[in-house]
Amino acid sequence: MTTKTEHYNKSNLTLAGILFFLAGCIILMGIITAESFYPENYTYTTANSMISDLGATEPPNSIITQPSATIFNFSMILTGILVLIGTYFLFRYYNDRIAGILTGLLGLGALGVGVFPGNINPQHPVFALTTFISGGLSAIYSYRLIKSPLKYITLLFGIICLVFLFTASIFMPILGGGGVERWVAYPIVLWLLGFGGYLLGLGSKENKQ
Repeated sequence: MTTKTEHYNKSNLTLAGILFFLAGCIILMGIITAESFYPENYTYTTANSMISDLGATEPPNSIITQPSATIFNFSMILTGILVLIGTYFLFRYYNDRIAGILTGLLGLGALGVGVFPGNINPQHPVFALTTFISGGLSAIYSYRLIKSPLKYITLLFGIICLVFLFTASIFMPILGGGGVERWVAYPIVLWLLGFGGYLLGLGSKENKQ
């Protein structure tokens, strides 16, 4: 017989999964949508443009185009909020402080990237770096929480993120600055989708028991 406390704990798992999965969807589709609205008269390429250029390019002579900037910044803010709330439910279930700190920093970093676009220094670079480092570490640490072969994939995502982040100068001539940043950022997005889906499935399974 399942007690109310046990049911509540399993619901925490389901809610965390839903929020992380939605966060991954929103940031991915937000970037794609912002890119599609970026004006053709401005040069924006995957190889040479940073993802955050969608919100605003770096100073001096920052370029802000609408509606791309609003779409990107709002997507980042919403993503950050969802991850922060998801972190609360994740901690309620696992009671793992390290996981809570890492995913919490990821949510805070994403939120900060949206609140402080690329034309605002030094806040934007600080929050962007926080997002990348905590995101990579979150993916690696989730290896301890996942009880399926998915843990090897999330571990790989985290390693790829941090390797490209800390050896960017090596890959820059090949992929360009924008290409390297996407090899840092997109593994985190894929981890959010995979980890969120895993938690959602696990929570749904346990709620049926």
